[in-house]
Amino acid sequence: MTLPESPGVSLSGAVRGDSCDRLPKLATMVRRRLMAVVAVVAILGVAFGIRAWADGPLEQYSGTALYASLSYAGVFVVWPAAPPVRAGLVAVGFCWAVEFFQLTGVPAALSASSRLARLALGAQFDWVDVAWYPVGVGPLVLALRLVPARYGISGHRSAGTAPPG
Repeated sequence: MTLPESPGVSLSGAVRGDSCDRLPKLATMVRRRLMAVVAVVAILGVAFGIRAWADGPLEQYSGTALYASLSYAGVFVVWPAAPPVRAGLVAVGFCWAVEFFQLTGVPAALSASSRLARLALGAQFDWVDVAWYPVGVGPLVLALRLVPARYGISGHRSAGTAPPG
């Protein structure tokens, strides 16, 4: 014997379109967050690799750009539904805030006693770093704007919609 269901309500009592609609969104958010964590690990690997084998301008400027790239990936760890451009603005803004914070001398004092603080906050303000942060974020914003939504990582279309064309 089968029981009839009333329109909009399943036998479990849940309103159709309520919890069922949230599951794909939750799965997409989990997938985005996981991809962002993988990106953070990969960026850290590249940054520490360059730091170990290079010196001078390559180490300095790539480190600055990769710090910004790491910040961009970090935005997606915290806010997986962020649109790419908005995430880019948040990441560059964060990097600039940290850079200008260096003018206070607090990061220099912390960096003198902690290698982690030196890596996270830097020690000395540099206008060149201010210019390099968008260089580390810009290509990633562009890449995510070009990735089809079916991969679940593009923020300019809702997940589950087919790309145009």
